[in-house]
Amino acid sequence: MKKSIVYWSPCLTKVGTMKSTLNSAISLAKYSENYDVTILNVFGEWTKFRGYLEKKNVRLKNLTFNYYNFLPKYGFFSSRFSYILIILISILPLIFFLKKNRPNYFIIHLITSLPLFLINIINFQTKVILRISGYPKMNFLRKKLWVNSQSKIYKITCPTNQLKEELINTCIFKPEKMDILSDAIINIRDVVKKKNIPGLENTEKIFKDYYLAAGRYTKQKNFIYLIREFSKFTKLYPEEKLLIIGEGEQKKKMEYEIDKLNLKKNIKLLEHTDNIFYFMKNAKAFILSSVWEEPGFVIIEASFCNTFIISSNCKNGPEEFLENGSAGLLFDSNSNNKLFEKLKNHKNLDEDKIFKMKLSAKKNSKKFTIFNHFLSLNKILHNY
Repeated sequence: MKKSIVYWSPCLTKVGTMKSTLNSAISLAKYSENYDVTILNVFGEWTKFRGYLEKKNVRLKNLTFNYYNFLPKYGFFSSRFSYILIILISILPLIFFLKKNRPNYFIIHLITSLPLFLINIINFQTKVILRISGYPKMNFLRKKLWVNSQSKIYKITCPTNQLKEELINTCIFKPEKMDILSDAIINIRDVVKKKNIPGLENTEKIFKDYYLAAGRYTKQKNFIYLIREFSKFTKLYPEEKLLIIGEGEQKKKMEYEIDKLNLKKNIKLLEHTDNIFYFMKNAKAFILSSVWEEPGFVIIEASFCNTFIISSNCKNGPEEFLENGSAGLLFDSNSNNKLFEKLKNHKNLDEDKIFKMKLSAKKNSKKFTIFNHFLSLNKILHNY
């Protein structure tokens, strides 16, 4: 008899977690006949993937109704308002769903406060797997909820050893309940196909030779810092170019900074694209300027595309992925002149050194393929 696996992962914006959740669910359905896989469509955030998921034998279950387009998505207070609204609307439907369906495993990620609260007051006869990623801020409410829920949680997964060790040190969860689960980031067939297809954008008209950064235009990604550090770099090398691809609430601030520093000829902002791999493949290096990551989906994808990595040493993961600087250049996160210095270092690296570092990073990126994710998750589900 098949085991039922249900995913709870409500996504407001196009975060890496959305890709990871999709690939995780698909991996179970693709590589095993032992699972019946469902993603909960909490407020319409997964609706556009319905046809794609059906082809991959993953069910999409509407929990409430589609109000995704009406929710404010950007900004701290706007997003918090949306989270509260999602929780209030979802409470009763989630209770009814879990009581009626009793899935064998309930994998929760993002807005986990609601399912964790419910398992403390109701016995749903299902095993809850809590996926933790990024750099969770240990505020009072989160810590209290985790402490109260830890006995009800079957497993806790982390994408990196660094995050696992930090959580063990908090003494909230028992170490035997914690496992490393690398995110399902790389779909090998998809990357190999797309990285050679330019898509709609004519890259050569934008820049021919460029550094690349990508992600949501948010405080986390720290693009204002990147722009200022790259400005210093262009003082030494006026012909150097930077592409930043994404979308988000800080776009106007970024445009203002570019204009203020007279960098319009050096830095271009491009809208989010479904084919980032083409840009990665053709970049001279990928820059991650984030103040925290999980461990950094874009540097994993860029490494798989044979692109050199320059990254902040932010928590939780880039440093581990880049082997403390053996597989890419690391700089002190958000520190004045540190990225500028690494850009100069990259400019002067010999080709043999670059090749060896890129090779090491690519080997590490293969840990994050859909198949390797399946192997790890399958062991967790079977507890061996």
